[in-house]
Amino acid sequence: MSDCSDGIVPRRVFDAPILDVCVLCRAPDWSQSEGARPGAILAEQVDRALAARAIPSAVRRNVRCISQCKRPCAVAFSAPGRFTYLFGDLVALRDAEAVVDAFALYLARPDGLMERFERPAALRAGILARVPPPGWCGPLVDTSVHIEAQFGDAK
Repeated sequence: MSDCSDGIVPRRVFDAPILDVCVLCRAPDWSQSEGARPGAILAEQVDRALAARAIPSAVRRNVRCISQCKRPCAVAFSAPGRFTYLFGDLVALRDAEAVVDAFALYLARPDGLMERFERPAALRAGILARVPPPGWCGPLVDTSVHIEAQFGDAK
């Protein structure tokens, strides 16, 4: 499934919105004897929900660690020119539909901006980050600081 099997050079850059699911996420008390990790189960459930909804023009990736180990399970939404979101505290067998509902809302917005009240409950409580895209001027960003002004001409 991976396009970057050597782990060194990305083989593909996506212009489409991306839904990442951490497949290594697990609760601290999880045991291998329980079978698949909760993150892998969430990824499978999200894939089923995406297929049922026929979500267009998007990429779904498995990520081996999103570095939110204290807030599993974790997913992220990103795309060029859109806000990036990181969510955690998701339950593998409960929250896949909520993830897909939020991702559908994300896709419907040209800038990806989703207000808290618009997101499903699991993605209201579990938000870990909402990062504006580079160059964003609008709600949530008061000023732009130019690096050249601080560090001299970048030529």
